[in-house]
Amino acid sequence: MRGLTRKPEGQTTTGFNLPARGEPFLWTMAGGLMIGILMIVAFLTLIVWNGLITFYPKPIEVLQLKSGRVMAGEPIRTESFKIDPQTLQKLPASVREQIKTRDVHASRTLYKIGNYDLYNEDYRWVTMFDIDQSNTPAGMVMVERIEWGPFIGSISQLELGDETIADPSAIFSRLSDAHWQAIQRRKTIQRLERHEIGGINHLMEQARLELRRVTIQTDVTPATLQAAQEKHDQIISDLKTRYQKLEQQADVLKAEDQRYRITLADVEGRSKILKLSEMVRIYPANTLSAWERLGIYFSRWWEFLTAEPREANTEGGVMPAIFGTFSMTLLMVILVAPFGVMSALYLREYARQGHLVSLVRICVNNLAGVPSIVYGVFGLGFFAYTVGGIMDSVLFPERLPNPTFGTGGILWSALTLALLTVPVVIVATEEALAAVPHSLREGSLACGASRWQTIKYVVLPKAMPGIMTGLILAMARGAGEVAPLMLVGVVKLAPELPIDGIFPFLHLERSFMHLAFHIFDVGFQSRNSEAGKPMVFVTTLLLISLIAIMNASAIYIRNRLKRRYMSGHF
Repeated sequence: MRGLTRKPEGQTTTGFNLPARGEPFLWTMAGGLMIGILMIVAFLTLIVWNGLITFYPKPIEVLQLKSGRVMAGEPIRTESFKIDPQTLQKLPASVREQIKTRDVHASRTLYKIGNYDLYNEDYRWVTMFDIDQSNTPAGMVMVERIEWGPFIGSISQLELGDETIADPSAIFSRLSDAHWQAIQRRKTIQRLERHEIGGINHLMEQARLELRRVTIQTDVTPATLQAAQEKHDQIISDLKTRYQKLEQQADVLKAEDQRYRITLADVEGRSKILKLSEMVRIYPANTLSAWERLGIYFSRWWEFLTAEPREANTEGGVMPAIFGTFSMTLLMVILVAPFGVMSALYLREYARQGHLVSLVRICVNNLAGVPSIVYGVFGLGFFAYTVGGIMDSVLFPERLPNPTFGTGGILWSALTLALLTVPVVIVATEEALAAVPHSLREGSLACGASRWQTIKYVVLPKAMPGIMTGLILAMARGAGEVAPLMLVGVVKLAPELPIDGIFPFLHLERSFMHLAFHIFDVGFQSRNSEAGKPMVFVTTLLLISLIAIMNASAIYIRNRLKRRYMSGHF
């Protein structure tokens, strides 16, 4: 009987034996599961909370310090600390009289003071004993700049062409429209310099390469060389004429832009003159309504998702990193899917099972445990230096010694991560193929179908949900890898996307930005860890969301395939 303990003959008992019933093991497994769930929930809560509150505007406090100085800043966080006896003796006598014990705890607050070009620091700690008075005056403004980070202070005057406005009540009524027009001028200048003038520079470079391609030929004749030189000179002459016209247009806009400026002053009275086009955003931090704060909050999110990074990647947006992460992951899946599925098909359906096939499976399983940085070294040496070097010498000899494919790029990054994740796809595909009943194969073969027809129309459709599971796992791992990418293509800043309007439109040789590397760079390579910390949380939240969206899309496709082949309709 269940629950009875075996006793010597002639003795009976109804006592319980917990190890025999398995309760301790059940409790241990349930406790381990609960601890794992709590750790995941705590991690996600930390990321989501810190990511969501990063862009919410805070009031600006003006502090009158006991030393006589004045400072202003956004309070970031407050923490308590224990005062040691040496620090206690350095405090003023009035403070020591208030302390009855030497084992005392105090608090300090980290303020974002901005004005890096004036103070040479972005953040400053202030203890509770240093503050004499604190308030939030209405005249304080937060100015987010393209360079030098934020400026915290007040507005002295506004220059709109030939008009100068010094009345504070009239400044904000005119500032909004003038700032919007200045932003449009800045975008026009950027379009002229980056796209139109940049396009002309690209055509000049193409003309130079065409001429060099002719000159490096071994059988070129003087007549051919002279004709190529004349064609090159004519193209360059036409392009220089267009270049000068565009440069004149940009100079006119820049001269006009210089006439629209704003004069700011910090709390200590030092002035700073900015062009309106140099400001990203300006708002009175202490007089905002709830709706205005939400407007700034969502505008910062929009900038983060659509703009390029600035200030050593600690401010601005991550659009190039989003695009690079998505395109690299998609290219990796396109590369890994056929190789992984074909390898698993051969091992499961065609290869004669024996010691050699078992050895191959062991090697595939061992590849899944190789450190990712090893794949990066292999990708750099084989794909970039070997394959890319051969491609450069055959396809792009006129560009040498400057490499085209012989250096890191998005193609080599995708291939390296495809090698990294192909064992996952092979193992998952083999398991999915093994789960298809043999009776289906036998029935198809008995009806006269060939082995390939059986695999194509019977086995693969039934195994497709399991194959998609392997691709989902590969996608999740590949999207978060950063160590191999640091060697084969990812860079700190790459404003040129792999896709643009220049032929051949898709440039697989270009370096790219990646969200995972962006997190590492901002968190550990920026000049100020406090300035990079908010961007670390926000970028981590974005990376997790992007991976979740891609996985959800793949899961949706897998479920559609499962319903199709189980119910017979799509």
